[in-house]
Amino acid sequence: MVVERRDPPFGGSVVFLLMNLPLGVVAFALLTSFTAAGVGTAVVWVGVGLLAVLVLAVRGAARLERARVYALLDRYIELPYLPLPAGRQALRWKARLKDPSTWRDLAYFFLLFPLGVVEFVLVTTFWATSLALTALPIYFRWLPGGAYHFPAEDVRWLTVDSTVEALPWAALGVLFIALSVALTKALAGVHARLAAGLLGPTVAQRHRMERWWLDTEEKNLVAG
Repeated sequence: MVVERRDPPFGGSVVFLLMNLPLGVVAFALLTSFTAAGVGTAVVWVGVGLLAVLVLAVRGAARLERARVYALLDRYIELPYLPLPAGRQALRWKARLKDPSTWRDLAYFFLLFPLGVVEFVLVTTFWATSLALTALPIYFRWLPGGAYHFPAEDVRWLTVDSTVEALPWAALGVLFIALSVALTKALAGVHARLAAGLLGPTVAQRHRMERWWLDTEEKNLVAG
């Protein structure tokens, strides 16, 4: 559940979006490796242990991801997990595997890689274009031939070889900066909502947790 609805902070949004690609690559590589190895060796029971490690790792990584969303995007996501039952480990593992939150955590980390690619490309492209255009009146004189050629050195549709000619491009760069800021915050907001949808509790889960806590309080009162 996303408690705060205001726009995410700009600085945190930039850091968050740029982190998503490397984190997505690592998550996708580990998930596919452990899943393939676990399924492939399940018949000799080695795979069962690998898949168990995968489940624990995914749930632990999801906790870290909720903390990252809160730290960088100022969005608090509630934990969706019910307390594990007391008793044998078999019952506790059964509860983990039956918990839909485990599988939604897994889906989130599978999606993080393609989302990270799209977010990284959009953010770096918009910001590189914005800063290049804005700073053009400063650096064009150090380019080959002391001029900037658009779209390329060998295809010269437009040539900028003076500060006056570069000023309209700089103004366009300022406009692109405003667009880049809006795009960065919008992408971060969309990702925060996706994270809340997959890593947070559903309405049904929230109702089950409320009932569990009520039952626990009643049992404590009776026992007291």
